[in-house]
Amino acid sequence: MSSFPKRLIGAGLLLAALVAQAQSSSFPGIGRPATPKEVAKWDIDVRPDFKGLPPGAGSVAKGQDVWEAKCASCHGIFGESNEVFSPLIGGTTARDIKTGRVANLSREDYPGRTTMMKVSTVSTLWDYINRAMPWNAPKSLSIEEVYAVTAFMLNLANVVPDNFVLSDKNIAEVQQRMPNRNGMSTRHAMWPGQELGGVPKPDVLNVLCMKDCAPEPKLASLLPDYARNAHGNLQEQNRPVGPQRGVDTTRPEGRGAALAQAAPPPPSRAAAPSGNKVAVGLLAKHSCTACHGMDKKIVGPGFAEIAKKQAGKTDYLLGKILQGGVGVWGPIPMPAQNLPQADARLLAEWISKGASR
Repeated sequence: MSSFPKRLIGAGLLLAALVAQAQSSSFPGIGRPATPKEVAKWDIDVRPDFKGLPPGAGSVAKGQDVWEAKCASCHGIFGESNEVFSPLIGGTTARDIKTGRVANLSREDYPGRTTMMKVSTVSTLWDYINRAMPWNAPKSLSIEEVYAVTAFMLNLANVVPDNFVLSDKNIAEVQQRMPNRNGMSTRHAMWPGQELGGVPKPDVLNVLCMKDCAPEPKLASLLPDYARNAHGNLQEQNRPVGPQRGVDTTRPEGRGAALAQAAPPPPSRAAAPSGNKVAVGLLAKHSCTACHGMDKKIVGPGFAEIAKKQAGKTDYLLGKILQGGVGVWGPIPMPAQNLPQADARLLAEWISKGASR
């Protein structure tokens, strides 16, 4: 065979390969398909039939240790706290475990709804803890710790005994003791739909609006001038995380105030930052303001309140920052903080000297 037909065949094979590659991508020339290993890192959901559950195990005793170190500061020692998030444990009985329906959900006089009262599948607990907890460091728990924390929560609700070890081998048996396992309705067209007994019908019965549609309403809120700062600065009463930051109610409403709030004047480059400004910067860097306000209590007391009570006690405050503690300001423990010794000492000195800005 001459060299020309060989080159022609080679060019044809290359063109076919390029066409096949272009057809395999929805966006030719942009990115590439994710590899199976990359997809596996995101594909971590655990279904009610436990598909996706990784092999592993964790004991109630291990779960208690992890809970006290990483969970109790927001949820309370026994999962009962209502100060930061809604309570997790409470409201279920031994009879609920037998019937699979939480009786208190039907009582109009019952004061609240806990997570353990409402959740119907133990996979929901495992999956959410695995992907979202602890809230300040999601996905940081090991597989053993996720099993252990789930086991501890189930133990608090009297679903499993104190010496229980939860694993992928026995989790289906635990599902048969979930207090509200029979409380979820599937008689609708939403998830899980027809595969678990749902009804094949539309979720809604609205008529599509394609023309002459009513104008979309615009919602707004107004704070009267006389009530603008009636309860203190709203901006300082919101946590510095999440979408709700609050408006600075110490300033009058208007474009000028909004611009001033959105774009504060830059600090002078000539002047070095003061010790107070350095300390306030460290608060944000180490997420201290997630649990402590400057003047107001969030999870723990405000820095001004601590400074007033522990004035001049730098070494004492340094120990509390590094080692944590409980009982001085209430039942919610403060976990030990992992930050450089120099940063911790600067913060302790700043608080002991009045926590000024």
